[in-house]
Amino acid sequence: MPAKKKSPDLESALTELETLVTRMESGELTLEESLQAFEQGIKLTRECQQKLTQAEQHVQTLIEQNGEPSFTDFEAPDEAQ
Repeated sequence: MPAKKKSPDLESALTELETLVTRMESGELTLEESLQAFEQGIKLTRECQQKLTQAEQHVQTLIEQNGEPSFTDFEAPDEAQ
């Protein structure tokens, strides 16, 4: 039985997606190559969304295991210091 192909981690998938977009924006691909790149991009986008959803569910589970969930607004640290 052949091994199931493992999907790339989130960072690898995002890097591959960025590469595909750059290649498509270059205008140097044929129509067939552009369609293949677009199809691969859709697949990668779905994989990334799935990984983010799984991570969100995991975080939610961890929060709930430690008692009542407590949600606060995220405030980015000031970068202009």
